[in-house]
Amino acid sequence: MTGTLVLAGTPIGDIADAPPRLAEELTGADVIAAEDTRRLRRLTQGLGVTPKGRIVSYFEGNEAARTPELVEELLGGARVLLVTDAGMPSVSDPGYRLVAAAVERDVRVTAVPGPSAVLTALALSGLPVDRFCFEGFLPRKSGERLSRLREVAEERRTLVYFEAPHRLDDTLAAMAEVFGAERRAAVCRELTKTYEEVKRGALGALAEWAADGVRGEITVVVEGAPAKGAEEADDAELVRRVRVREEAGERRKEAIAAVAAEAGIPKRVVFDAVVAAKNAPA
Repeated sequence: MTGTLVLAGTPIGDIADAPPRLAEELTGADVIAAEDTRRLRRLTQGLGVTPKGRIVSYFEGNEAARTPELVEELLGGARVLLVTDAGMPSVSDPGYRLVAAAVERDVRVTAVPGPSAVLTALALSGLPVDRFCFEGFLPRKSGERLSRLREVAEERRTLVYFEAPHRLDDTLAAMAEVFGAERRAAVCRELTKTYEEVKRGALGALAEWAADGVRGEITVVVEGAPAKGAEEADDAELVRRVRVREEAGERRKEAIAAVAAEAGIPKRVVFDAVVAAKNAPA
């Protein structure tokens, strides 16, 4: 029988946030693949556990080369535990390659859920949380960063980013340029740690604040783009959008509802525009 790959979430700050199952997996795994073996040692010491399995490093630099080795362990029946420095493996951390390779070979993959900087920052931001998307780290080069931001300039969902402290001021300035200086955001620093801080405000003001320098691990939450008002979509445009959706196979009722939601206006406004267009003289 094949083994099991276990993705284990680790504390993003306070070690007391570690789930009880993490200690069990650390002592019971045949192989522990760790992003940083030194941090793993501090984690096990903090939890008061002693791993019995073999410990190997698994980080960005050796992820591609070590994945086949770990897959062979799994195919041989081993229970392989994957941990990163903080948070959930595969989420802007090593892990995706191993998960994909394990799934391809029909190896069971499970998880020990743990703390998440993405969800913690989102909950603390004070911004809408019903719909959001995680964008990870932005490119380091200015031009590429601006290009990536322009791709989501009209995104209505709340956006979540990771950022290095020494690039935070440039990133917030770029966001203010692309999204608008008044777009609301929250900079979450050192989450669950002693010096945790959540700075909320407009992007322009946050960029000025960050110019003095910020330390620690950073998660940035940005408000989604505002809904377009009725004045930005005239009746002809509303009708066109409905027709496009109908031609794609949607029923008129659903098409009208979807267009109204996109434009941020009542369904009745779109319905009346469609009816008026239908009754207009040829």
